[in-house]
Amino acid sequence: MDNPDLDFNVFFDLCPQLLCVVGYDGYFKKVNPSFQKVLGYTEEELKEKPIDYFVHQKDRDTTYQIRENLKKGKSLNNFENRYVSKTGENLWLSWTSKLIPEKELIFGVATLVNPKKELEAKRNELIKELTITNEKLKQLTITISHDLRSPVNNLLAVFNFLDNEKIQDEETLELVDLLYKSTLGIKSRLDEFLSSLKKEELLVVKVAKISFQDVLDQSINGIKSLIKNSNAKIITDFSEAPEIHFNRNYLESIFLNLISNAIKYTRPDVSPVIKIKSCQKSGVTKLSVKDNGIGFDMGKVGKKIFGFDQKFSDSEESQGIGLYLVHKQVTTLGGKIELRSKSDNGSEFILTFKNLE
Repeated sequence: MDNPDLDFNVFFDLCPQLLCVVGYDGYFKKVNPSFQKVLGYTEEELKEKPIDYFVHQKDRDTTYQIRENLKKGKSLNNFENRYVSKTGENLWLSWTSKLIPEKELIFGVATLVNPKKELEAKRNELIKELTITNEKLKQLTITISHDLRSPVNNLLAVFNFLDNEKIQDEETLELVDLLYKSTLGIKSRLDEFLSSLKKEELLVVKVAKISFQDVLDQSINGIKSLIKNSNAKIITDFSEAPEIHFNRNYLESIFLNLISNAIKYTRPDVSPVIKIKSCQKSGVTKLSVKDNGIGFDMGKVGKKIFGFDQKFSDSEESQGIGLYLVHKQVTTLGGKIELRSKSDNGSEFILTFKNLE
């Protein structure tokens, strides 16, 4: 039963989450004490300037577009942007908002997610450091092994110039023959080692016949909220090539990165649509992941798109790792990946898998 004496302002004032009421004109109409405390402004200071004044400069356009979409009836859940406190601190806020159209008001609830962002930054930095270290060690090993072949080949050339008939001492002949065979052995071992280095990743990465749909289902299970909150639509067609011989963890990571990127870099005026299709061409399995996002200017990004620590967005979310990992995972097992894209016209990643049966 409704209680006419119940004052909901008490709940508004005591709530630990950041609560606010925003008008269609882009100004705060009401903010609770928690909101004031986190940002460091009084309610009067927050009300006297438009919201964009308090939003981080790099997030203003996106925030404005999200607010306009909300006014058109689109839902908003877990949208993250940065506000700047009175002391100049960047604050990551995760928003869920509800529109009251008859009053031209937006009710917003925000949670401070700086700790989560800091953990993500540390994780990405660790991935970068480990990747760099691993690549350096690998290159060092290859370089040393390759460079050692030169002096070994020089030794073999010296032996070829020797005229054994001029050596009369039997012990010396045996010693020369032993040195020659030992040098041949060193060369053979170096050749084998370099060959194994090239094949090493293929040998240690476990491959098996896996279902595209099964791996996709597992991949999106962990990002269901991201897909739901962004209103993303995923359309699949694996009828022509339902299975592939590949590493399951690699394929799961590929799906996660490409789907997350498609959602992360969607155009603000449309909901993400991601089309995933497999096919067989000339006996080779291909996978296409196509989106309707902001796309890339291929004249600018070129082959750098899959490079390590390459960023093509000003967003703090861009870490320059995802596409590098996708490229690494495909090429490690002998495949290849290409990108077809235009600015503001979406992207299509085409993965060609090597037959590993």
